[in-house]
Amino acid sequence: MSKSTISLITLFEMFPDAESARLYLETRLWENGVICPQCKATERVGKQPKVGFYRCNACTLDFTIRTGTIFERSHIPLHKWLYAMYMLVTARKGISSLQLGKEIGVTQKSAWFMLQRLREACSAPDSIDKLRGIVELDECFIGGKEANKHESKKLKAGRGSVGKTAVLGMRERGGRTKAMPIKSTSIEDIQTAIHANIEVGSTLFSDEATGYIGLNGLFFRHESVNHSAKEYVNGMASTNGIESVWAVLKRGVNGVYHQISAKHLARYVDEFTFRLNEGDVKRHTLDRLDSFVVASVGKHITYKELTA
Repeated sequence: MSKSTISLITLFEMFPDAESARLYLETRLWENGVICPQCKATERVGKQPKVGFYRCNACTLDFTIRTGTIFERSHIPLHKWLYAMYMLVTARKGISSLQLGKEIGVTQKSAWFMLQRLREACSAPDSIDKLRGIVELDECFIGGKEANKHESKKLKAGRGSVGKTAVLGMRERGGRTKAMPIKSTSIEDIQTAIHANIEVGSTLFSDEATGYIGLNGLFFRHESVNHSAKEYVNGMASTNGIESVWAVLKRGVNGVYHQISAKHLARYVDEFTFRLNEGDVKRHTLDRLDSFVVASVGKHITYKELTA
């Protein structure tokens, strides 16, 4: 086993119960002492009689380490949450709610809710740095084949991308990845996303799709490869890096999740990009888990919001 990897048995030994998991989360999120999640006070915070409960005397909030995180108002013990986080950040193609439910002893419905909350934590904040340098661009399409759908649900026209949701991917050479569903592959939708997520002055590599026409100029340097002519490398230009992201994503969709609704697709895409950015196997497992814990703050979502 790699020196940067800890086994599941080791994880259980580190966090055998909810109390050990609580202490770990408090140490990780409150490195310099207990912080009120509402008013951010540190000095006027006192302990409650019940272990793990605190009161902020500045704003009178009673809280725990769960408050203001994806764990809030969940009855599932914290060490089971840590197990789910470990599985999601280390399983290259993800883990199904059915499998997770069996492994931690909860219902499939509860496991699905846990995983959706964890995926919510995977979403990158709007303030995250833009990609820069050499950035590869490509889009893929997620959804079932029209031929396999019930007659009442089939669209009248087309094949290929018809009835599927477009996902735009951007990957720095040797760096980070961003991806998100887009309304269409039109020039307007693709280039709006590019300008929002890539630093001006970067070099962009893509295929010959029409959505990338006109990128080469004042803001970016753009080169492309002509896949329709079986050209996959043009000097430095290629899209092999971002296409490897799609390979993993589609294997996860087909082999683990089987189908993903357009409504929840963005969260699944966030899961895969988070695993690429923060879950790099070169990083120690605990460092990857730490990144997940930090990302859990301020990302609460309710079951009603997910199913509305």
